[in-house]
Amino acid sequence: MAEEIGAGQEDADSVMDDWAAALAEQEVAEAAAGSSAPEAQAANIFQNFDATPPAGNLPNNIDMILDIPVSLTVELGRTKIAIRSLLQLAQGSVVELDGLAGEPMDVLVNGCLIAQGEVVVVNDKFGIRLTDIITPAERIRRLHK
Repeated sequence: MAEEIGAGQEDADSVMDDWAAALAEQEVAEAAAGSSAPEAQAANIFQNFDATPPAGNLPNNIDMILDIPVSLTVELGRTKIAIRSLLQLAQGSVVELDGLAGEPMDVLVNGCLIAQGEVVVVNDKFGIRLTDIITPAERIRRLHK
């Protein structure tokens, strides 16, 4: 019985040695290809994943998401109308919204309220001047309503 356990341990050690050799080969290949390759950076993030990442890795991790596009929407107001009324809309129709004139506009990122602001015109183009940023705590509180 002891011989069977010893043989099992030797097989496990052999498998671990194979993995160690494979990882060493991968590290050599990555070093030769240059560690600035996006695949190498992604591999490093997943290898170093931890619930509490070291502070030194934080800027590198956030850099990977900075170029991800998001949808920014400025909302004047909302309304609910019946499909019958929707189909009757034509050029020149006026749709009443729940927002009041002079009231701050909602700024949403991917449908989530992040700020409020007022409409401005710069060089004949509309823009929005942010007047209030919604804090993360406030966003969480609004989710529970």
